Amino acid sequence: MKTIAFSLPLISLIFLLSAVLSAARSFDYFYFVQQWPGSMCDTKRGCCYPTTGKPEGTFTIHGLWPNFNDGSYPSSCDKNNLYNASKIKDLLPEMQKTWPTLACPRGDGHKFWAHEWDKHGTCSESILDQHSYFQAALKFQKKANLLSILSDAGIAPDGAFYSTKSIIDAFSNALGVLPSVECNWDESRNPQLYQVYLCVDKHAQDFIDCPFYPKRKCAPEIEFPAF
Repeated sequence: MKTIAFSLPLISLIFLLSAVLSAARSFDYFYFVQQWPGSMCDTKRGCCYPTTGKPEGTFTIHGLWPNFNDGSYPSSCDKNNLYNASKIKDLLPEMQKTWPTLACPRGDGHKFWAHEWDKHGTCSESILDQHSYFQAALKFQKKANLLSILSDAGIAPDGAFYSTKSIIDAFSNALGVLPSVECNWDESRNPQLYQVYLCVDKHAQDFIDCPFYPKRKCAPEIEFPAF
C-alpha cells in the first residue's frame, strides 16, 4: 500500500487556499429587520431617545444583514473599510428619522450605524458600497411601511393584544411574502410585537420568501404597546 507524502509548504498552501475560498463565500440573501420602538422601550432595560429627539411613532430600521441559506451569516468582513459618515452625509437626515438609536446612554446614531456597517454591511461589498447599503435599507423601509399595513388591518399600537397570526397575515397579504415576527417581554412578562424580519434578494432589489426563518419565540396573542 503506497502512502502519499505532502510537503509542509504544500499543506500550508492548501490551508491558505481553503481560508481564502471560505472568506470569499458569497452570501445568499439579506434579512431586513424593523423594530417597534414602543416594545424596545417598554422593557426592564428601557431605552434612551437619541440626541436628535424622540423618534416618530413608526417601525424603525434595525438592520440589513447578509445571510446564508442555512441560517448562518458572515460577519465583519472588511476591517479596512469601516464606517465613514462622510460617505452617507446626504442620507443622515432621513436616517435620523427612520433608523434612530434607542440605546443608552443616548447618542446621535453614528455608533449604531457604524456597528451595522462594520459587522453586516462590509459583508455585502460585492453588491453594495457603504452609501448603497444604507440607501437600500431606507428604500425597503419605505416599501414595507409596517405601521400603515397594520393600521389598514385594524391593528393599532394601543396596548391591546392581537393574534400573532393576524399580524403575520396582514404583512403577508400586503407584501406578498411571509415575514417572521419576533417578540420581547415587558416588565410584567407580557409578550410584545418587537421585530419583523423580511427577506431581500442578494442584489437588494426586492422582497423574497425567506430561505431560512429565524427561530423566534412568540405567543399566540401579543401586545402592541403605544409609543
